Amino acid sequence: MSVFPADSPEAPPLAARALAPDLARGVMLLVIALAHARVLSGPDTGPTDQAVAALHTAFVDGRGYPMFAALFGYGMAQLLARHVRAGADWLAARERLRRRGRWLLVFGFGHALLLFHGDILGAYGLLSVLLIAALRSPDRSLLAAAGAWFVAGALAFGGAARLIPAGADAESLPGPLLSAAFRVLGWLATTPLFAVMAAGPFLVGIWAARRRLLERPEQHLPALRRTALAGIAVAVVGALPLVAVHAGRWGDGAAPQIAATALHTLTGYAGGFGYAALVALAAARLGERRGLVVTALVACGQRSLSCYLAQSLAWQLLFEPYWAGLGGQFRPLTAAAAGFGVWALTVVLADLARRRGRQGPAEALLRRALHGPARSE
Repeated sequence: MSVFPADSPEAPPLAARALAPDLARGVMLLVIALAHARVLSGPDTGPTDQAVAALHTAFVDGRGYPMFAALFGYGMAQLLARHVRAGADWLAARERLRRRGRWLLVFGFGHALLLFHGDILGAYGLLSVLLIAALRSPDRSLLAAAGAWFVAGALAFGGAARLIPAGADAESLPGPLLSAAFRVLGWLATTPLFAVMAAGPFLVGIWAARRRLLERPEQHLPALRRTALAGIAVAVVGALPLVAVHAGRWGDGAAPQIAATALHTLTGYAGGFGYAALVALAAARLGERRGLVVTALVACGQRSLSCYLAQSLAWQLLFEPYWAGLGGQFRPLTAAAAGFGVWALTVVLADLARRRGRQGPAEALLRRALHGPARSE
């Protein structure tokens, strides 16, 4: 199982899957949608706009991807265990996982080329290829390496954010070919950066999978409560300096921006873990109960690759000047509402696919790429 599950013939039947991982993916795709919907937002011109932007910085920006990266590591550890139970040795299992990583790189390149500049699939592919040995690392080494990657990711993004020129978006490029070239060049630059930023959560996800924190949340309630409370609180406090920079209250020099962005990124890791713990607590409380909303969210999580790409299709149609051309045209609150609407639409479509007994089209394509036509049935 990967962060985009149901692409492996060894995956358990959907009815047998643990609730928390799929529910977390479905819910956290909302955070991704709200983050990406910022491409529609113009300048913050009034108190309401600034308040919405501050909430966005504290609760959305840099808070969703750590959780997805952790889920990716969690799923990689589960898939390795499944391969071993099926009789594969370490070398065979490692090659299968690396092959999956190479295909994620291909999917990520295609995603950037055709749809959206903010691809994360390529970063996951790099992690699958380069950090595969971490699946066999001792817990202490795993967590020590994760801590080092947290610092590296925060510093890297802090510096990179200062180097990105203002208005560096495809909205200034009038044609689809120029826009695609812009996205591909951006992908080549940001994929290694995103991999560095995601490496720490990826390793923590492997550690969490060894303890089955998400499959058996009822056995870890005190730890999950502490993680949810402390993680989200740390993320909010860590966002305050960047809120001040954006509001022009802490200068506009390089040092304040780099420091505030690095702190925001570092504390965002805690926020992502806090969100994951909060969803796990909800799953434990729900138990075997399923309503229409939970069922639809789980369906979205089970088809998260397709839903993620569907969001990008929506941003392409709404944002690019040769389509709707709405980039920078909305107030922040309206942009957030558009993000919620796009996410809600993907949830509905995923539930319709569930009712018809179908996996997501992107999941089906990835499975076919990995295993061929005979094993994609």
